[in-house]
Amino acid sequence: MPKVFLFLSLFLATSLSQAQTLSSVIVDSATQKPIPYVTVQLKNKGIITNEEGRFSFQLDKNIQPTDSLFISCIGYASIRKPINQFTENKILMAAKAIELNPVIVSNKNYTPEEIIEEVEKNIVNNYNLGPTKKRVFLRETYGNRILKMDYTLKKSTIEAFNKNFIDSLISQIPTSSTFYTEILGDFYTSEEEESQKLDLIKASELYDKSLELNYEDLEEKFNTIIKENVKTDSYFKVKSGLFGTKIEGDELFEAEVDSTDTAALNNMLEEEKKSKENRKKFFAKNQRRTITNLHENLPIFEDTDYNVIFKPGRYRFTLDDFTYLGDAAVYVISFTPKRSEDFKGRLYVNSDDFALIRMDFENVKSLRDFSLLGVSVNEYLAEGKIIFSKGDNQKYHLSYYNIVKGIRAGFRRPLKIIELNKVVKGRNKQNELSMKVDAAFGNRNRYELVVFDENTISNTQLEAFKETNDILPTYMPNYDPEFWKGYDIIEPNQAIKEFTSIGEAEE
Repeated sequence: MPKVFLFLSLFLATSLSQAQTLSSVIVDSATQKPIPYVTVQLKNKGIITNEEGRFSFQLDKNIQPTDSLFISCIGYASIRKPINQFTENKILMAAKAIELNPVIVSNKNYTPEEIIEEVEKNIVNNYNLGPTKKRVFLRETYGNRILKMDYTLKKSTIEAFNKNFIDSLISQIPTSSTFYTEILGDFYTSEEEESQKLDLIKASELYDKSLELNYEDLEEKFNTIIKENVKTDSYFKVKSGLFGTKIEGDELFEAEVDSTDTAALNNMLEEEKKSKENRKKFFAKNQRRTITNLHENLPIFEDTDYNVIFKPGRYRFTLDDFTYLGDAAVYVISFTPKRSEDFKGRLYVNSDDFALIRMDFENVKSLRDFSLLGVSVNEYLAEGKIIFSKGDNQKYHLSYYNIVKGIRAGFRRPLKIIELNKVVKGRNKQNELSMKVDAAFGNRNRYELVVFDENTISNTQLEAFKETNDILPTYMPNYDPEFWKGYDIIEPNQAIKEFTSIGEAEE
Protein backbone atom coordinates (compact mmCIF):
# COMPACT_ATOMS: atom_id res chain seq x y z
CA MET A 1 0.00 0.00 0.00
CA PRO A 2 1.30 3.48 -0.75
CA LYS A 3 2.70 5.39 2.20
CA VAL A 4 1.97 8.88 0.89
CA PHE A 5 -1.42 10.50 1.19
CA LEU A 6 -3.60 10.78 -1.90
CA PHE A 7 -2.83 13.99 -3.82
CA LEU A 8 -5.34 15.97 -5.82
CA SER A 9 -3.45 15.04 -8.99
CA LEU A 10 -4.35 11.42 -8.38
CA PHE A 11 -7.99 12.24 -8.88
CA LEU A 12 -7.25 14.27 -12.03
CA ALA A 13 -4.98 11.69 -13.62
CA THR A 14 -6.77 8.47 -12.70
CA SER A 15 -10.34 7.37 -13.22
CA LEU A 16 -12.24 6.54 -10.04
CA SER A 17 -13.90 3.61 -11.76
CA GLN A 18 -11.27 1.40 -10.15
CA ALA A 19 -10.68 1.11 -6.40
CA GLN A 20 -7.78 3.14 -5.03
CA THR A 21 -6.12 3.38 -1.66
CA LEU A 22 -5.94 6.48 0.48
CA SER A 23 -3.16 6.19 3.07
CA SER A 24 -1.43 8.48 5.53
CA VAL A 25 -0.01 8.88 9.02
CA ILE A 26 -1.58 11.11 11.69
CA VAL A 27 0.76 12.94 14.08
CA ASP A 28 0.54 15.36 16.99
CA SER A 29 1.17 18.88 15.64
CA ALA A 30 3.24 19.85 18.70
CA THR A 31 5.29 16.71 19.37
CA GLN A 32 5.31 15.29 15.82
CA LYS A 33 4.67 11.86 17.36
CA PRO A 34 2.17 9.47 15.72
CA ILE A 35 -1.29 9.34 17.29
CA PRO A 36 -2.64 5.79 17.60
CA TYR A 37 -6.29 4.74 17.51
CA VAL A 38 -7.62 7.80 15.69
CA THR A 39 -11.03 7.37 14.06
CA VAL A 40 -11.04 8.21 10.34
CA GLN A 41 -14.45 8.34 8.62
CA LEU A 42 -15.45 8.76 5.00
CA LYS A 43 -19.11 8.65 3.91
CA ASN A 44 -20.22 6.62 6.95
CA LYS A 45 -17.32 4.19 6.70
CA GLY A 46 -14.77 4.19 9.50
CA ILE A 47 -11.23 2.98 10.12
CA ILE A 48 -8.86 3.17 13.09
CA THR A 49 -5.19 4.14 12.87
CA ASN A 50 -2.75 1.51 14.12
CA GLU A 51 -0.33 2.03 17.01
CA GLU A 52 1.98 3.90 14.62
CA GLY A 53 -0.74 6.36 13.61
CA ARG A 54 -1.14 4.89 10.11
CA PHE A 55 -4.33 4.09 8.22
CA SER A 56 -5.42 3.00 4.76
CA PHE A 57 -8.81 3.53 3.18
CA GLN A 58 -10.18 1.84 0.07
CA LEU A 59 -11.85 4.33 -2.30
CA ASP A 60 -14.56 3.01 -4.56
CA LYS A 61 -16.10 4.61 -7.64
CA ASN A 62 -18.69 6.43 -5.54
CA ILE A 63 -16.05 8.52 -3.76
CA GLN A 64 -15.56 12.05 -5.11
CA PRO A 65 -12.56 14.39 -4.54
CA THR A 66 -14.91 16.79 -2.75
CA ASP A 67 -16.13 14.18 -0.25
CA SER A 68 -15.08 15.05 3.28
CA LEU A 69 -12.78 13.06 5.50
CA PHE A 70 -13.65 13.32 9.19
CA ILE A 71 -10.83 12.63 11.67
CA SER A 72 -11.44 12.53 15.42
CA CYS A 73 -9.55 11.49 18.53
CA ILE A 74 -10.12 12.06 22.23
CA GLY A 75 -8.30 15.20 23.37
CA TYR A 76 -7.71 16.58 19.85
CA ALA A 77 -9.49 19.08 17.64
CA SER A 78 -11.35 17.16 14.94
CA ILE A 79 -10.59 17.65 11.26
CA ARG A 80 -13.24 17.72 8.56
CA LYS A 81 -12.39 18.76 5.02
CA PRO A 82 -12.57 17.45 1.45
CA ILE A 83 -10.11 14.79 0.38
CA ASN A 84 -8.63 17.02 -2.30
CA GLN A 85 -7.41 19.47 0.37
CA PHE A 86 -5.05 16.89 1.90
CA THR A 87 -1.79 17.41 0.03
CA GLU A 88 0.87 16.40 2.56
CA ASN A 89 2.31 12.99 3.43
CA LYS A 90 1.07 13.32 7.02
CA ILE A 91 -1.91 14.81 8.81
CA LEU A 92 -1.40 17.09 11.82
CA MET A 93 -3.84 17.07 14.74
CA ALA A 94 -3.76 19.74 17.44
CA ALA A 95 -4.69 19.18 21.06
CA LYS A 96 -8.04 20.77 21.88
CA ALA A 97 -8.20 23.19 24.78
CA ILE A 98 -10.82 22.40 27.40
CA GLU A 99 -13.58 24.99 27.34
CA LEU A 100 -16.53 23.96 29.44
CA ASN A 101 -19.72 24.13 27.43
CA PRO A 102 -23.25 24.30 28.90
CA VAL A 103 -23.58 20.52 28.92
CA ILE A 104 -20.48 20.14 31.06
CA VAL A 105 -21.54 22.96 33.36
CA SER A 106 -25.00 21.50 33.91
CA ASN A 107 -23.57 18.06 34.61
CA LYS A 108 -20.54 19.05 36.65
CA ASN A 109 -22.13 17.96 39.92
CA TYR A 110 -22.29 14.31 38.87
CA THR A 111 -20.06 12.08 40.93
CA PRO A 112 -18.16 9.41 39.00
CA GLU A 113 -20.36 6.75 40.63
CA GLU A 114 -23.48 8.56 39.37
CA ILE A 115 -22.00 8.74 35.86
CA ILE A 116 -21.36 4.98 35.86
CA GLU A 117 -24.92 4.44 37.05
CA GLU A 118 -26.18 6.52 34.11
CA VAL A 119 -24.03 4.48 31.72
CA GLU A 120 -25.72 1.28 32.88
CA LYS A 121 -29.21 2.79 32.74
CA ASN A 122 -28.67 3.92 29.12
CA ILE A 123 -27.02 0.81 27.68
CA VAL A 124 -30.24 -0.45 26.08
CA ASN A 125 -30.80 2.94 24.40
CA ASN A 126 -27.19 3.45 23.33
CA TYR A 127 -26.09 0.09 21.89
CA ASN A 128 -27.22 -2.54 19.40
CA LEU A 129 -27.86 -5.52 21.68
CA GLY A 130 -29.92 -7.62 19.29
CA PRO A 131 -28.82 -9.65 16.23
CA THR A 132 -26.37 -7.84 13.94
CA LYS A 133 -24.17 -8.45 10.95
CA LYS A 134 -20.69 -6.95 11.22
CA ARG A 135 -17.91 -6.73 8.64
CA VAL A 136 -14.84 -7.53 10.74
CA PHE A 137 -11.09 -7.80 10.36
CA LEU A 138 -9.12 -9.81 12.92
CA ARG A 139 -5.35 -9.82 13.27
CA GLU A 140 -3.76 -12.27 15.71
CA THR A 141 -0.07 -12.02 16.60
CA TYR A 142 1.54 -14.91 18.45
CA GLY A 143 5.05 -14.49 19.84
CA ASN A 144 6.59 -17.62 21.34
CA ARG A 145 9.86 -17.96 23.26
CA ILE A 146 11.68 -20.80 24.95
CA LEU A 147 12.96 -19.46 28.24
CA LYS A 148 14.60 -22.70 29.37
CA MET A 149 15.06 -26.19 27.95
CA ASP A 150 17.14 -28.38 30.28
CA TYR A 151 17.03 -32.12 30.86
CA THR A 152 18.92 -34.89 32.61
CA LEU A 153 19.03 -38.28 30.91
CA LYS A 154 18.92 -40.88 33.66
CA LYS A 155 18.45 -44.12 31.75
CA SER A 156 17.96 -45.39 28.19
CA THR A 157 18.04 -49.09 27.26
CA ILE A 158 17.75 -48.20 23.54
CA GLU A 159 21.19 -47.12 22.41
CA ALA A 160 19.86 -44.77 19.71
CA PHE A 161 17.83 -42.83 22.26
CA ASN A 162 20.92 -41.19 23.69
CA LYS A 163 21.99 -37.71 24.69
CA ASN A 164 23.17 -36.87 21.17
CA PHE A 165 19.77 -37.77 19.71
CA ILE A 166 17.88 -35.71 22.30
CA ASP A 167 20.30 -32.78 21.89
CA SER A 168 19.76 -32.86 18.12
CA LEU A 169 16.00 -32.85 18.69
CA ILE A 170 16.18 -29.85 21.03
CA SER A 171 18.52 -27.98 18.69
CA GLN A 172 15.83 -28.04 15.99
CA ILE A 173 13.31 -26.25 18.18
CA PRO A 174 13.41 -22.47 17.50
CA THR A 175 14.07 -20.37 20.59
CA SER A 176 11.61 -17.71 19.38
CA SER A 177 9.08 -17.30 16.60
CA THR A 178 6.27 -14.97 15.54
CA PHE A 179 3.09 -16.01 13.79
CA TYR A 180 0.47 -13.67 12.26
CA THR A 181 -3.05 -14.64 11.23
CA GLU A 182 -5.41 -12.20 9.48
CA ILE A 183 -9.00 -12.76 8.45
CA LEU A 184 -11.80 -10.71 6.91
CA GLY A 185 -15.39 -11.82 7.18
CA ASP A 186 -18.96 -11.12 8.20
CA PHE A 187 -19.72 -11.89 11.82
CA TYR A 188 -23.33 -12.57 12.80
CA THR A 189 -24.02 -11.81 16.45
CA SER A 190 -26.83 -13.02 18.64
CA GLU A 191 -27.85 -12.77 22.26
CA GLU A 192 -26.92 -16.46 22.55
CA GLU A 193 -23.18 -17.11 22.37
CA GLU A 194 -23.63 -20.49 20.67
CA SER A 195 -25.64 -18.82 17.85
CA GLN A 196 -22.79 -16.61 16.59
CA LYS A 197 -21.80 -17.26 12.98
CA LEU A 198 -18.89 -16.31 10.73
CA ASP A 199 -18.75 -16.02 6.96
CA LEU A 200 -15.07 -15.96 6.01
CA ILE A 201 -14.09 -13.89 2.98
CA LYS A 202 -10.28 -14.03 2.97
CA ALA A 203 -7.49 -15.11 5.31
CA SER A 204 -3.71 -15.21 5.52
CA GLU A 205 -0.93 -16.64 7.66
CA LEU A 206 2.45 -14.91 7.87
CA TYR A 207 5.26 -16.87 9.49
CA ASP A 208 8.63 -18.49 8.86
CA LYS A 209 8.24 -22.16 7.94
CA SER A 210 11.97 -22.68 8.30
CA LEU A 211 11.53 -22.18 12.06
CA GLU A 212 9.09 -25.08 12.26
CA LEU A 213 10.24 -28.46 13.46
CA ASN A 214 10.87 -30.85 10.59
CA TYR A 215 8.31 -33.35 11.80
CA GLU A 216 8.68 -35.63 8.80
CA ASP A 217 12.44 -35.94 9.36
CA LEU A 218 11.97 -36.50 13.08
CA GLU A 219 9.19 -39.02 12.47
CA GLU A 220 11.37 -40.95 10.04
CA LYS A 221 14.24 -41.11 12.52
CA PHE A 222 11.90 -42.05 15.35
CA ASN A 223 10.14 -44.76 13.31
CA THR A 224 13.49 -46.25 12.32
CA ILE A 225 14.57 -46.48 15.95
CA ILE A 226 11.22 -47.95 17.00
CA LYS A 227 11.15 -50.58 14.24
CA GLU A 228 14.69 -51.72 15.01
CA ASN A 229 14.28 -51.92 18.78
CA VAL A 230 10.59 -52.31 19.69
CA LYS A 231 8.21 -55.21 19.12
CA THR A 232 4.99 -54.49 17.20
CA ASP A 233 2.78 -56.05 19.88
CA SER A 234 4.23 -53.91 22.64
CA TYR A 235 2.45 -51.16 24.47
CA PHE A 236 3.95 -48.20 26.31
CA LYS A 237 3.50 -46.43 29.58
CA VAL A 238 4.35 -42.73 29.53
CA LYS A 239 4.77 -41.58 33.12
CA SER A 240 5.42 -38.20 34.65
CA GLY A 241 5.35 -38.60 38.39
CA LEU A 242 1.85 -39.63 39.46
CA PHE A 243 0.33 -39.64 35.99
CA GLY A 244 0.57 -42.25 33.24
CA THR A 245 -0.73 -42.77 29.71
CA LYS A 246 -1.00 -45.97 27.70
CA ILE A 247 -0.01 -46.02 24.02
CA GLU A 248 -0.49 -49.10 21.84
CA GLY A 249 2.57 -50.18 19.89
CA ASP A 250 0.86 -50.17 16.50
CA GLU A 251 0.20 -46.45 16.94
CA LEU A 252 3.94 -45.89 16.62
CA PHE A 253 4.27 -47.69 13.29
CA GLU A 254 3.48 -45.74 10.15
CA ALA A 255 1.26 -47.60 7.70
CA GLU A 256 2.51 -47.79 4.12
CA VAL A 257 0.30 -47.82 1.05
CA ASP A 258 1.04 -50.12 -1.91
CA SER A 259 1.24 -47.90 -5.01
CA THR A 260 -0.36 -50.69 -7.10
CA ASP A 261 -3.38 -50.99 -4.81
CA THR A 262 -5.95 -48.70 -6.44
CA ALA A 263 -8.52 -49.12 -3.70
CA ALA A 264 -5.97 -48.25 -1.03
CA LEU A 265 -4.79 -45.19 -2.97
CA ASN A 266 -8.35 -43.96 -3.50
CA ASN A 267 -9.02 -44.44 0.19
CA MET A 268 -5.89 -42.45 1.05
CA LEU A 269 -6.95 -39.62 -1.31
CA GLU A 270 -10.41 -39.61 0.24
CA GLU A 271 -8.89 -39.37 3.70
CA GLU A 272 -6.69 -36.47 2.56
CA LYS A 273 -9.79 -34.71 1.17
CA LYS A 274 -11.61 -35.20 4.47
CA SER A 275 -8.56 -33.94 6.33
CA LYS A 276 -8.54 -30.75 4.24
CA GLU A 277 -12.24 -30.19 4.85
CA ASN A 278 -11.71 -30.72 8.56
CA ARG A 279 -8.88 -28.18 8.52
CA LYS A 280 -11.22 -25.65 6.92
CA LYS A 281 -13.88 -26.30 9.54
CA PHE A 282 -11.33 -26.13 12.35
CA PHE A 283 -9.87 -22.86 11.05
CA ALA A 284 -13.29 -21.22 10.70
CA LYS A 285 -14.42 -22.53 14.09
CA ASN A 286 -11.27 -21.28 15.78
CA GLN A 287 -11.62 -17.79 14.25
CA ARG A 288 -15.30 -17.63 15.16
CA ARG A 289 -14.48 -18.65 18.73
CA THR A 290 -11.83 -15.92 19.01
CA ILE A 291 -14.16 -13.18 17.73
CA THR A 292 -17.01 -14.47 19.87
CA ASN A 293 -14.85 -14.40 23.00
CA LEU A 294 -13.83 -10.81 22.30
CA HIS A 295 -17.36 -9.70 21.51
CA GLU A 296 -19.01 -11.45 24.47
CA ASN A 297 -16.45 -9.88 26.83
CA LEU A 298 -17.39 -6.28 26.06
CA PRO A 299 -18.01 -4.12 29.16
CA ILE A 300 -21.55 -3.31 27.98
CA PHE A 301 -22.57 -6.90 28.77
CA GLU A 302 -23.09 -8.43 32.19
CA ASP A 303 -20.86 -11.17 33.60
CA THR A 304 -17.71 -10.24 31.69
CA ASP A 305 -14.11 -9.87 32.83
CA TYR A 306 -14.64 -6.11 32.72
CA ASN A 307 -17.56 -5.83 35.14
CA VAL A 308 -16.89 -2.23 36.13
CA ILE A 309 -20.27 -0.96 34.86
CA PHE A 310 -22.50 -3.68 36.28
CA LYS A 311 -20.63 -4.17 39.56
CA PRO A 312 -19.41 -0.65 40.37
CA GLY A 313 -19.38 -1.34 44.10
CA ARG A 314 -16.23 -3.37 43.60
CA TYR A 315 -14.24 -0.38 42.31
CA ARG A 316 -12.99 3.06 43.31
CA PHE A 317 -13.72 5.79 40.78
CA THR A 318 -12.04 9.13 40.18
CA LEU A 319 -13.27 11.81 37.78
CA ASP A 320 -9.94 12.70 36.17
CA ASP A 321 -10.80 15.10 33.41
CA PHE A 322 -13.15 16.52 30.81
CA THR A 323 -12.06 16.27 27.22
CA TYR A 324 -13.54 16.14 23.73
CA LEU A 325 -14.16 13.61 21.02
CA GLY A 326 -15.02 15.83 18.10
CA ASP A 327 -17.59 18.26 19.46
CA ALA A 328 -18.81 15.84 22.14
CA ALA A 329 -17.75 16.49 25.72
CA VAL A 330 -16.40 13.40 27.44
CA TYR A 331 -15.95 12.44 31.07
CA VAL A 332 -12.67 10.66 31.83
CA ILE A 333 -13.03 8.34 34.82
CA SER A 334 -10.29 6.12 36.24
CA PHE A 335 -11.15 2.96 38.13
CA THR A 336 -9.16 0.69 40.46
CA PRO A 337 -10.34 -2.46 42.27
CA LYS A 338 -11.26 -2.23 45.94
CA ARG A 339 -10.40 -5.83 46.70
CA SER A 340 -10.08 -8.85 44.45
CA GLU A 341 -11.01 -7.57 40.96
CA ASP A 342 -8.47 -8.07 38.20
CA PHE A 343 -8.37 -4.79 36.26
CA LYS A 344 -7.80 -1.09 36.55
CA GLY A 345 -8.14 1.51 33.79
CA ARG A 346 -9.99 4.48 32.37
CA LEU A 347 -13.50 4.98 31.05
CA TYR A 348 -14.45 7.67 28.53
CA VAL A 349 -18.15 8.56 28.76
CA ASN A 350 -20.12 10.88 26.48
CA SER A 351 -21.59 13.58 28.73
CA ASP A 352 -24.65 14.01 26.51
CA ASP A 353 -26.03 10.46 26.29
CA PHE A 354 -23.81 8.70 28.88
CA ALA A 355 -22.52 6.20 26.34
CA LEU A 356 -19.23 4.46 27.12
CA ILE A 357 -17.15 5.27 24.04
CA ARG A 358 -13.77 3.94 25.14
CA MET A 359 -12.23 1.79 27.82
CA ASP A 360 -8.50 1.37 28.52
CA PHE A 361 -7.62 -1.46 30.88
CA GLU A 362 -4.75 -3.45 32.36
CA ASN A 363 -4.56 -6.23 34.90
CA VAL A 364 -3.37 -5.50 38.43
CA LYS A 365 -2.49 -9.12 39.24
CA SER A 366 -1.98 -12.42 37.49
CA LEU A 367 -5.24 -13.60 35.97
CA ARG A 368 -4.17 -17.20 36.37
CA ASP A 369 -1.32 -18.46 38.51
CA PHE A 370 -1.28 -22.25 38.70
CA SER A 371 1.46 -24.47 40.02
CA LEU A 372 1.09 -28.16 40.88
CA LEU A 373 3.51 -31.07 40.82
CA GLY A 374 6.07 -29.23 38.73
CA VAL A 375 3.62 -27.83 36.15
CA SER A 376 3.05 -24.06 36.27
CA VAL A 377 1.04 -21.52 34.27
CA ASN A 378 1.13 -17.78 34.94
CA GLU A 379 -1.10 -15.44 32.89
CA TYR A 380 0.70 -12.30 33.95
CA LEU A 381 -0.47 -9.75 31.36
CA ALA A 382 -3.78 -8.60 29.88
CA GLU A 383 -3.99 -5.01 28.72
CA GLY A 384 -5.69 -3.18 25.91
CA LYS A 385 -8.46 -0.86 24.81
CA ILE A 386 -12.02 -1.04 23.51
CA ILE A 387 -13.51 1.72 21.33
CA PHE A 388 -17.15 2.23 20.35
CA SER A 389 -18.46 4.38 17.49
CA LYS A 390 -21.91 5.75 16.69
CA GLY A 391 -23.56 4.39 13.55
CA ASP A 392 -26.16 5.80 11.17
CA ASN A 393 -28.97 4.62 13.45
CA GLN A 394 -27.48 6.70 16.31
CA LYS A 395 -26.61 3.49 18.16
CA TYR A 396 -23.07 2.76 19.29
CA HIS A 397 -21.21 -0.34 18.20
CA LEU A 398 -17.79 -1.84 18.73
CA SER A 399 -15.30 -0.38 16.29
CA TYR A 400 -11.95 -1.52 17.73
CA TYR A 401 -10.78 -4.07 20.28
CA ASN A 402 -7.10 -4.50 21.08
CA ILE A 403 -5.76 -6.79 23.80
CA VAL A 404 -2.26 -8.10 24.56
CA LYS A 405 -1.92 -11.24 26.68
CA GLY A 406 1.23 -12.63 28.26
CA ILE A 407 1.62 -16.18 29.58
CA ARG A 408 4.54 -18.05 31.12
CA ALA A 409 4.44 -21.84 31.49
CA GLY A 410 6.85 -24.29 33.07
CA PHE A 411 7.35 -28.06 33.24
CA ARG A 412 9.74 -29.49 35.79
CA ARG A 413 9.07 -33.19 36.22
CA PRO A 414 10.49 -36.67 35.73
CA LEU A 415 9.48 -38.38 32.48
CA LYS A 416 9.53 -42.11 31.76
CA ILE A 417 8.61 -44.08 28.64
CA ILE A 418 8.42 -47.81 29.38
CA GLU A 419 7.89 -50.56 26.80
CA LEU A 420 5.76 -53.46 28.07
CA ASN A 421 4.91 -56.69 26.26
CA LYS A 422 2.68 -59.50 27.57
CA VAL A 423 3.45 -61.84 24.66
CA VAL A 424 7.21 -62.08 25.09
CA LYS A 425 8.24 -64.74 27.55
CA GLY A 426 10.18 -63.61 30.56
CA ARG A 427 9.94 -60.19 32.05
CA ASN A 428 7.09 -57.96 30.96
CA LYS A 429 9.27 -54.85 30.88
CA GLN A 430 11.31 -54.54 27.67
CA ASN A 431 12.84 -51.05 27.34
CA GLU A 432 12.87 -47.81 29.27
CA LEU A 433 13.73 -44.17 28.66
CA SER A 434 13.97 -42.15 31.87
CA MET A 435 14.78 -38.44 32.14
CA LYS A 436 14.09 -35.28 34.13
CA VAL A 437 12.81 -32.26 32.21
CA ASP A 438 13.07 -28.62 33.26
CA ALA A 439 11.50 -26.34 30.63
CA ALA A 440 9.91 -22.89 30.60
CA PHE A 441 8.05 -21.07 27.84
CA GLY A 442 6.79 -17.53 27.29
CA ASN A 443 3.98 -16.42 24.98
CA ARG A 444 2.93 -12.85 24.18
CA ASN A 445 -0.18 -12.76 22.04
CA ARG A 446 -2.08 -9.83 20.59
CA TYR A 447 -5.60 -9.68 19.19
CA GLU A 448 -6.86 -6.74 17.11
CA LEU A 449 -10.49 -6.73 16.01
CA VAL A 450 -11.83 -3.97 13.74
CA VAL A 451 -15.52 -3.57 12.91
CA PHE A 452 -16.10 -1.59 9.71
CA ASP A 453 -19.85 -1.86 9.31
CA GLU A 454 -22.66 -3.03 11.55
CA ASN A 455 -26.24 -3.64 10.45
CA THR A 456 -29.18 -4.73 12.56
CA ILE A 457 -30.77 -7.96 11.32
CA SER A 458 -33.77 -10.00 12.39
CA ASN A 459 -33.70 -13.36 14.12
CA THR A 460 -35.12 -14.82 10.90
CA GLN A 461 -32.17 -13.47 8.89
CA LEU A 462 -29.75 -14.78 11.50
CA GLU A 463 -31.28 -18.25 11.44
CA ALA A 464 -31.45 -18.27 7.65
CA PHE A 465 -27.72 -17.76 7.23
CA LYS A 466 -25.81 -21.05 7.05
CA GLU A 467 -22.06 -21.22 7.48
CA THR A 468 -20.35 -22.71 4.44
CA ASN A 469 -16.79 -21.82 5.29
CA ASP A 470 -14.40 -23.30 2.76
CA ILE A 471 -11.53 -20.87 3.30
CA LEU A 472 -8.03 -21.90 4.30
CA PRO A 473 -5.52 -19.12 5.01
CA THR A 474 -3.01 -18.26 2.31
CA TYR A 475 0.53 -18.83 3.55
CA MET A 476 2.95 -15.92 3.14
CA PRO A 477 6.67 -16.26 3.98
CA ASN A 478 7.06 -12.47 3.64
CA TYR A 479 4.67 -9.57 4.02
CA ASP A 480 2.78 -9.01 0.77
CA PRO A 481 1.26 -5.49 0.45
CA GLU A 482 -0.87 -6.68 -2.47
CA PHE A 483 -2.70 -9.42 -0.58
CA TRP A 484 -5.31 -7.15 1.03
CA LYS A 485 -5.47 -4.68 -1.84
CA GLY A 486 -9.07 -3.64 -2.39
CA TYR A 487 -10.12 -4.46 1.19
CA ASP A 488 -10.36 -2.27 4.28
CA ILE A 489 -8.13 -3.55 7.08
CA ILE A 490 -6.22 -1.99 9.95
CA GLU A 491 -2.85 -0.86 8.62
CA PRO A 492 -0.05 -3.32 9.50
CA ASN A 493 2.70 -2.06 11.78
CA GLN A 494 6.34 -1.81 10.73
CA ALA A 495 7.22 -5.21 12.23
CA ILE A 496 4.69 -6.91 9.93
CA LYS A 497 5.76 -4.92 6.87
CA GLU A 498 9.40 -5.88 7.43
CA PHE A 499 8.71 -9.54 8.22
CA THR A 500 10.90 -11.83 6.12
CA SER A 501 11.39 -15.55 6.51
CA ILE A 502 14.97 -16.65 7.09
CA GLY A 503 14.71 -19.25 4.35
CA GLU A 504 13.43 -16.66 1.87
CA ALA A 505 16.16 -14.18 2.81
CA GLU A 506 18.87 -16.76 2.15
CA GLU A 507 17.63 -17.62 -1.35
